[in-house]
Amino acid sequence: MTAAGNEAATADGTDRERYPRPTVSPEEAEWVWRTLASQAMEEDARPETVRLAVVVGLARATGARYGDLLRCTVRSLDLGTGRVDVEHGKHRVPRRHALDRGTVLVLRRWLDVRADLCAELEGSVPEALLLTVHHTHDNGVTVAAGLPITRQGLVLSWRRFVHRTNAAHAGRRPPLPTRFEQLRRVWSEAAGP
Repeated sequence: MTAAGNEAATADGTDRERYPRPTVSPEEAEWVWRTLASQAMEEDARPETVRLAVVVGLARATGARYGDLLRCTVRSLDLGTGRVDVEHGKHRVPRRHALDRGTVLVLRRWLDVRADLCAELEGSVPEALLLTVHHTHDNGVTVAAGLPITRQGLVLSWRRFVHRTNAAHAGRRPPLPTRFEQLRRVWSEAAGP
């Protein structure tokens, strides 16, 4: 590698031009939100679409990462006043965030879907807000629908949406990134620290 090639690399070997990966435009981020929110409100919406609309809506309102959202419980929500409590970061700093009307509507829809998912579970209903929407496998073990989802489950859900959307809009829209972080940071950067 030439000296000029080394200028773009940092001491730990990461590429400055590659990390952090660039965000989508604010207009594109809002397009994703509007698309998912409208799909989630359709009568025959897939549970995965409704859950992903909740993830995007909460990230839009709070700037929260997957880990922050996975810590949210049903009790974190106050849909009457349009608020959500989120513990941010590894230090779990609690913050209360206002929710817009669209996010509240999507959350109400998710709570109905969530109740249906939990109806067949034996035992107590999980406190976690975000749940699996179909039977899945975790390290060779079948996991029933209606149990708390993992970070990897959210990653895969986002990627499925991106691949479907990119295929449906190929040549008409810029492709969406497969990393949710590139969308989330648009809203976290706009909100500030």
